[in-house]
Amino acid sequence: MSKKKSLVSVIGAGSWGTALALLLAKNGHTVKLWDFDSDHISSLKEHKENRKYLPGCFFPDTLVPVKDLTDTVRLSPIICMVVPSHGFRSVFQKMIEDVSDHTIIVSATKGVENETLLTMSQVMTQVLATQCISKSTELAVLSGPSFAREVADEVPTAVTIGCKNKNAAEILQNVFTSNYFRVYTSNDIIGLEISASLKNVVAIAAGICDGLAFGTNTRAALITRGLVEISRLGITLGAEPATFYGLSGMGDLVLTCTGDLSRNRTVGLKLGEGKKLDQILSEMSMVAEGVKTTKSAYQLASEKGVEMPILEQVYKILYEGKDCREAVNDLLRREPKAE
Repeated sequence: MSKKKSLVSVIGAGSWGTALALLLAKNGHTVKLWDFDSDHISSLKEHKENRKYLPGCFFPDTLVPVKDLTDTVRLSPIICMVVPSHGFRSVFQKMIEDVSDHTIIVSATKGVENETLLTMSQVMTQVLATQCISKSTELAVLSGPSFAREVADEVPTAVTIGCKNKNAAEILQNVFTSNYFRVYTSNDIIGLEISASLKNVVAIAAGICDGLAFGTNTRAALITRGLVEISRLGITLGAEPATFYGLSGMGDLVLTCTGDLSRNRTVGLKLGEGKKLDQILSEMSMVAEGVKTTKSAYQLASEKGVEMPILEQVYKILYEGKDCREAVNDLLRREPKAE
């Protein structure tokens, strides 16, 4: 497939947004990179490098940091949203009126909105309907096992693009694919989003077990049963079962539960070591989406009547101050049953 060069706007200049902007620029596209923090954008422009999140990864001339959101999205045929879930709606609301007709908007954010229990594609759909915007935009998601640092360092990586429109999915596949970044396509948007979001919750649990100095037996069991819980909720919401055994499901879950670059595993690790959540979060410069997702996923599972014991214990640790070791013991003491 020949590479057609395009203008791509990336909204959010954290580690993941910057890594994707670098990937796209290296692919020959012109990339505009925006962030709500204008001082951060000034630093990116001055140093041609994200010294805060990805030091040492220098920007090509085709990667342009931009302070004005309207200038960033106007006339761009492809927009990549990489804003934390708690700020996603407000940014999307501000930019959508300036988005051109027939734009493809792809979310690379992994989370579920606390107030509405909606995924990011659902948030975008709701905003478009609420603001009575009739533009024929195509919505997509990007998901899979992909630490930002490794993508920026051109480590071989594979992800999935989810989109209901096959032609739009293939356009995005062509735009993002490189000699180190392989992209598959899927039409199961909700499956990709639920697996991508809830793996962060299981990663917190995995980190807790590591912090308690449990072994690899524990981690393997947790990952396996965590995947069962994620798929159970996802299928209830209409996802395809096979999605949870693909890159966004099993792939991203294994990565986030075992990798040292995982922010969510780090949160769990420190909890298991006895630190308090407020202290842990205050010491982190980047967002650990799993903390907020735990709350919304717990409420969503309760609403849908889906049994998710690992999620329940993580919620009680994060939001009710439950002792980590007691939570593990409660999981082990559950009534025996068939797998």
